[in-house]
Amino acid sequence: MAEGGGAGEAASGDMKLEFTPTWIVASVCFIIIFVSLFVERLLHRLGKVLKRKNQKPLFDALQKVKEELMLLGFISLLLTVLQGAIQKICIPQGWTHHMLPCKREDSTDNHGTSHFQSVFSAGIYGGHRRLLSGGGSEASHCLNKGKVPLLSLEAIHQLHIFIFVLAVTHVAFSALTMLLGGAKIRQWKQWEESIQQETKENGVAPKRVRHVNQIQFIRDRFKGIGANSVIMSWLHSFVKQFYGSVTKSDYTTMRLGFIMTHCKANPKFDFHKYMIRALEADFKKVVGISWYLWVFVFIFLLLNVNGWHTYFWISFIPLILLLAIGTKLEHVITQLAHEVAEKHSAIEGDLVVKPSDDHFWFHQPRIVLYLIHFILFQNAFEIAFFFWIFTTYGFNSCIMDRVSFIVPRLVIGVIIQLLCSYSTLPLYAIVTQMGSYFKRAIFDEHVQEGLLGWAQNVKRRKGGKAGNGLAKTNKNENESLRQVEMERLDGQRAVYNLEEGRAGVN
Repeated sequence: MAEGGGAGEAASGDMKLEFTPTWIVASVCFIIIFVSLFVERLLHRLGKVLKRKNQKPLFDALQKVKEELMLLGFISLLLTVLQGAIQKICIPQGWTHHMLPCKREDSTDNHGTSHFQSVFSAGIYGGHRRLLSGGGSEASHCLNKGKVPLLSLEAIHQLHIFIFVLAVTHVAFSALTMLLGGAKIRQWKQWEESIQQETKENGVAPKRVRHVNQIQFIRDRFKGIGANSVIMSWLHSFVKQFYGSVTKSDYTTMRLGFIMTHCKANPKFDFHKYMIRALEADFKKVVGISWYLWVFVFIFLLLNVNGWHTYFWISFIPLILLLAIGTKLEHVITQLAHEVAEKHSAIEGDLVVKPSDDHFWFHQPRIVLYLIHFILFQNAFEIAFFFWIFTTYGFNSCIMDRVSFIVPRLVIGVIIQLLCSYSTLPLYAIVTQMGSYFKRAIFDEHVQEGLLGWAQNVKRRKGGKAGNGLAKTNKNENESLRQVEMERLDGQRAVYNLEEGRAGVN
């Protein structure tokens, strides 16, 4: 009888650990540990490569990914450890009849909704595989009271799988967007090299007077469409994001405006390199899942009610936001052209625009980054949810919704990914430099190197001199250097001091 019971238990698929062959336990543990160590070493090697190549922003982004993986592991551990406690939480069966993702055909048909409903019976627990050990007693605890557990073992298992899939999808989609957008921005390097070459060959060229309508930037952004109509100006900005969102004249003008505002002492400043570094620093923020994004996950799951078609409607939110951001960024460039054209009829020398936070929503250019972060996350949520349902319950699952709602969601997801990568992200990278301040974190290392080189040169030049007056002078110089280092985080002054210091060293 014991043998028969053991065979029956093994046949039922509910073999406990004490009756599991040791070679199976050891083999599974070995594979899991090997894969985990391989991924950990791979990330460690990647981090060392990034540090060796002085890619600090990307290294910080990698650390952010590690934090997310650790958080996912902790979530999975909590769900596993607390599964018994969750199953002991009993609720009346009537509570499970509201806000269902699938319409229940009758009281006995629980197969299609077993993941989200808490309707259980002895047959369900006896016939389905037990995903985590020890679930039967907890289920019986509630059934004996005439109630049902808060969440089934199947639901707990699938829930932390979905959380993992969502986080991985978000990181992958964010990385893909940054890679494609970065590749687009790197195409502008030839413009930077052309400008640098012209500056080197021409030197200080004589300034000539030109009518504003003769300047390419003004002709493209002001003369003609939108010159006298606000509506037409916004419409032109909306359409412009779909083709040639940034032209060479746009790049040249905004580059010069940035240099003349923030680092006038160094006209050969590599603006393109600065943009790439700024984008890499922003990637660290975009790749993570902030607490407020987890709040959106809760809201999205809560509103997935049968007949509401929630996921179809919310798929339009990131698309609308993305189009609004692209339109706004294009309109900022147009505003820069309008300011010059409305104030001057002719210009001596090069056209110089004036960056200002006033061009952006709430005078905060950083708002655009947070919106892009939400767009990428929401788009990843849509795609992750689709593949999770498809692989778990199949294409014909009631949770999947009808084909007429699925296809538009997937098409919108692809449009968002491509538009954000090739248009909105490059626009963000250059247009947000037209704010009143630069992105200070990018220059931290350069500021320190410039200050150190400057101080060493001063000491070498003054090393052979003596006297109290000289000592006092050196003391004042050192105090000035410390003061500059403290004030380097204040914005424009830090960059100005940096460029003057680097020019003096050179």
